Amino acid sequence: MNHSERELLDKLDNLVMCAAGDELKKIQELDLETQLTGKSFYDEFMNSTLLVNQSIRKESNEKTK
Repeated sequence: MNHSERELLDKLDNLVMCAAGDELKKIQELDLETQLTGKSFYDEFMNSTLLVNQSIRKESNEKTK
């Protein structure tokens, strides 16, 4: 894992830790789904339509260009 990936994971961790209400419920549902399917939470979160991930998704796309 490179430095930029670690930074994005840190931001994702922070979003999860600070989430409340509906955002937290959506994150919990995604977490449960990924545990049941064996998929990566990070990958599924980045590809999801959750509103809380928009800034991370934008930053991730910018770093991969």
